[in-house]
Amino acid sequence: MARGRIEDAAGLAAVHAWSSGDRSRQVVATAVRWTLQALADRAPGKSVEVRVPPFGAVQCVEGPGHTRGTPPNVIELDAETWLSLATGALGWAAALASGEVRASGVRADVSWALPLVR
Repeated sequence: MARGRIEDAAGLAAVHAWSSGDRSRQVVATAVRWTLQALADRAPGKSVEVRVPPFGAVQCVEGPGHTRGTPPNVIELDAETWLSLATGALGWAAALASGEVRASGVRADVSWALPLVR
């Protein structure tokens, strides 16, 4: 069952709490899901799947989509790295070079859409 949209006020509050050092599961889960939602809003489409296990995944970026199996363009990273990218605390190139971001496929780059929150 799909989750409902997270209200902007709740999402921003979670991101700010995370930025202030709160690493509780509820705060991280809300912050990750809201920033993934914000990414999908900023870059609508179905050609790239961004995964932040265990909290969420979203399809985004215009282009050819997929309907079954593993998508050809996948970005996978942990919650700490994702939130650091989403807030601008970490740059895409640095995260990719360090291996904190695993990206496969020619479209698997969402650096142009980041940061989502400042």
